[in-house]
This record gives sequence, C-alpha cells and structure tokens, in this order.
Amino acid sequence: MKVSIRPIKIIKNYAPHAEGSCLFSMGNTQVLCVASVETKRPPHAEQQNIGWVTAEYSMLPRAGDKRTPRSRASSGGRSQEISRLIGRALRGVVDLEKLGERAIIIDCDVIRADGGTRTASINGGMIALAFALKKLYKEGAFSSWPLKDLIGAISVGVVNGKPMLDLDYIQDSQAESDCNFVMTSKGKFVEVQGTAEKNPFSEKELNQLIQLAKAGIRQVIEKQKNAIGKLF
Repeated sequence: MKVSIRPIKIIKNYAPHAEGSCLFSMGNTQVLCVASVETKRPPHAEQQNIGWVTAEYSMLPRAGDKRTPRSRASSGGRSQEISRLIGRALRGVVDLEKLGERAIIIDCDVIRADGGTRTASINGGMIALAFALKKLYKEGAFSSWPLKDLIGAISVGVVNGKPMLDLDYIQDSQAESDCNFVMTSKGKFVEVQGTAEKNPFSEKELNQLIQLAKAGIRQVIEKQKNAIGKLF
C-alpha cells in the first residue's frame, strides 16, 4: 500500500501583483494559484451581508499530452465542476461574516497535468487564499481573523486491486475506483467524491481509502503550514 504522497514544491508569491499566489506542484502536476480581492460580490452575499470566496479553474491548452482548445479548456463542464468544488472547499474554512464586504477569487490555472489537478488546485488555492487574508488583516481590513482552519485535498484509488494514494495520470487511468477527499487539519471532511470506474468497491476498501486520504492530507497540510507561516 502506497502511503506517501508525490513530492510537493511551492513557490510563494509567484504572481507579485496579486494579493496572494503560489505555484503549487504535486509530482509533475503544476498549478498556478492566484487570489484576487474585489469589492463586487454575488447578489445573495450582498443580501446576507457576508463576504464570498469563489474559484475559477482551467487548464492551459497543452497542459496534458494533447492540446485542448483554449475555449474548451476554460469553459467546459469539467472546468466548471472543478471550479465549484474549489470554491466550496475553500468557503468551508472561511468565516464569511468576518470577511466583510468583499469577495476573494481564486484562479487556478493548470500549467502541467499529471493527475490530481483538482486536488492540487485546492491545496495551492488554500495557500494563495491564506496569503491574501494575511495581507488584508495586516492592512486592517477586518478586526478578527476569518480563517477557521486549513484544508488539504488528495486523490486515492484502487489500482490492480491495491489501495493507492495520490494517483498520477497513468495510475488514475488504470484505477478500478477512485476518490477525492477534502479535509481540514482537524480531520473533518469538507468534500468526498468517489466513483467505481471499473469494479464496485467494498466498505472495507472505502475505509482503507479514507485512512490513506487522512495520512496524505496530513502531509499536505504540513507543507502548507511551512509555506504560509504563522497564522493569526
């Protein structure tokens, strides 16, 4: 059973004009994650007098082994589904009332894809968001710290009958089943996605995958903490 994640590399403040950013790599998957702060919020957030966190995900046309047309790479159903996932995951650890009358948009652009692009986007997006919040807090934008916890994400799956952690593209394409987990540093679930690609998986296998995911996310969050530094 593979219990280690692929090597993680983080280049902080990769986009110097943004409120928060990083280039996040898990193995050969690389995602540029950029946080931008705006005053415009969705109507429902304005009505409830809360802030908002959302995300936009896309892949560069040649991030994978074949070129994807730019329009399809940025606006297809898969990109929209992953964008919503990233936004939901990040909102899960932000006190939107404390965020005030502002929105933070996390752009996640996949530069190189080798499996786990959505989980890498969440992990890098968490870092970019934390940097943006730290900047705003130091500037006095809000009186109390709005980030409740850190989240990490990881993919797991059953490949050739064996549970595996942090699948690359080849492993993912051969997986009999695969899942994506998003969890907080305290071990609470934010999102769970699971699919039997070839063979249905048992409750025992699911429990094995959960334990693998927990171990992997602990490793991810440790890397995030090292990159983000002290939180308020």
